[in-house]
Amino acid sequence: MNKHQFPDEVVKGVYTACVEGGIDYMELGYKGSRKNIVVGEFGCWKYCQEDDIRRVVGDNPTSLKLSVLADAEKTDYKTDILPKSESVLDMIRVACYVHQIPTAMDMVKDAHDKGYETTLNLMAVSTVAERELNEALEIAAKSEVGTIYVVDSFGSLYSEQIRFLVKKYLGYAKATGKEVGIHAHNNLQLAFSNTIEAIILGANRLDSTMAGLGRGAGNCLTELLLGFLHNPKYDLGPVLKCVQDHIEPMRANMHWGFDLAYMITGQLNQHPRAAIKYYEADKREDIVNFLNRVSE
Repeated sequence: MNKHQFPDEVVKGVYTACVEGGIDYMELGYKGSRKNIVVGEFGCWKYCQEDDIRRVVGDNPTSLKLSVLADAEKTDYKTDILPKSESVLDMIRVACYVHQIPTAMDMVKDAHDKGYETTLNLMAVSTVAERELNEALEIAAKSEVGTIYVVDSFGSLYSEQIRFLVKKYLGYAKATGKEVGIHAHNNLQLAFSNTIEAIILGANRLDSTMAGLGRGAGNCLTELLLGFLHNPKYDLGPVLKCVQDHIEPMRANMHWGFDLAYMITGQLNQHPRAAIKYYEADKREDIVNFLNRVSE
């Protein structure tokens, strides 16, 4: 969302809040391909090299587990993901579209064989035919992956659809001892409620971000989720302090969270790229014109 250019002090602040708040996992960033890098175009958290990670977390002498996200066909995973014995990371999260399942399964196997926990994040399922989704889930259920995520990529899903998908995923996952997770976007102000819906149905890997920080409409808010869970292992205070000291000040230069253009793309089940361009434009388009244009 800001080309991964987060200062170390912000990353360290989030890390500290996760540790002190009792949070289970922290995703540090991406494992993007480093081929054809243009110096200065992206921050180090697009690549999450070991030296950069350790500069912030050291050897991570805590119970917090660390992860990165690797997109299918956008990472040199065989070389850039080190064996677990050489890395402070604990989990590799593999994201893919349904047609990329063969590549994603190879990535999962590679990470598993190197000693990592793994997840599979199937993106844009709101646009996938049920037969294709069933085939992908059947393949994933037979793989080494530990958790399969329901991902509402466009923030377009309502509770009925979340129920349908979580039940479907659980049907495949539980048969082979896997977990189901939920990754919600907030285009329709439903990220939190959809996450609760998934929890009630049996999903137990829950993605969230402090202050909902994320591209476009953002994600389920960590501070809301901790308040709902009422688990004594979690401490809301450190998270609120991090939001106050590190996350909210970034709003001066970064735009995220619920807004009309993101709402429109969510209602239309579209990728938010049009809304992102809407907010990046020097002169903002009339919102009704935007609606009519993206609805064509």
